[in-house]
Amino acid sequence: MEHTPGYFRRDWNVIDYQMYCLARTGLWFRGPEPEALNRNQYFTCIGAAQTFGCFCKKPYPALLQEKLNVYRLNLGYGGSGPSFFLKYPALLEYINNGKFTIVQVMSGRSESNSLFESGGLEYLKKRSDGVFMGANDAYQELLRHEARLRIKIGGKELFFLSKSVAKIDELIAETRSNWLKRFTELLKKIETPKILLYFSKRKPEYKQHYYSVNALFGDSPQLITASMIDGLKDYCDYNVQCISRRGNPQLLINRFTGKRTTVDLSLDREDFQAIWKHNKYYPSPEMHEDASMALEPVCKKILTS
Repeated sequence: MEHTPGYFRRDWNVIDYQMYCLARTGLWFRGPEPEALNRNQYFTCIGAAQTFGCFCKKPYPALLQEKLNVYRLNLGYGGSGPSFFLKYPALLEYINNGKFTIVQVMSGRSESNSLFESGGLEYLKKRSDGVFMGANDAYQELLRHEARLRIKIGGKELFFLSKSVAKIDELIAETRSNWLKRFTELLKKIETPKILLYFSKRKPEYKQHYYSVNALFGDSPQLITASMIDGLKDYCDYNVQCISRRGNPQLLINRFTGKRTTVDLSLDREDFQAIWKHNKYYPSPEMHEDASMALEPVCKKILTS
């Protein structure tokens, strides 16, 4: 069974995602389920949790449906990378049956390499022992072993950055290369007009550091640089960039009481052990509005061409 993100369970008091199983795929996606998916009568959005729209009543696919008066098929799947969509021929059939496709620039931490097998998702399997773990934990463990010196002082264990991070750099370079190959392969298989969407709180270029896994990854899309995005542009018809922090952090409100609430991340996955009062990670509703405004002119151009 494919790992299904437990967003519907985790976020139930905040929002109802109206999840449904898409025919012929066995996969659950965010609803409401489209009333009709007739050929060339809908557009498709593919990506990860940012496209799914965690904690957002109307993510950018839904907002665009209202603006364009065309059905949308939201195939946002939590933790997914390009390899995930290559695994399912039925998904590509849905994509190619539509009018056009918006392709989110997805995270690099969901790609396989010589140490980890991803299956296209952020939930990685260590090749050495077959143990599954989240990408953050997997790479945090790697940092501890390869990039940090452990010293005990007064019974406390302190960590210092090692001078050599060559093994980590080599693995990151391999991961990025694999991501670019898989993403290019995916774009080639999409036959409709393609809009490449970079949707983030940060600019594409960033400098990676080694003192923490977040510093190594950068904000979503993790591990992705400007040169990687440039490598995809020739395979897309249009490129849209939305860099926004509007509405972030987002206060979490109970939809039943109208009062502040908390969200237990372990209801999504057991390795996530945190309680959130605010959504600081996923795009806020305001950020989705910004994305839809950036995409709208290009979508209308395709529809009228």
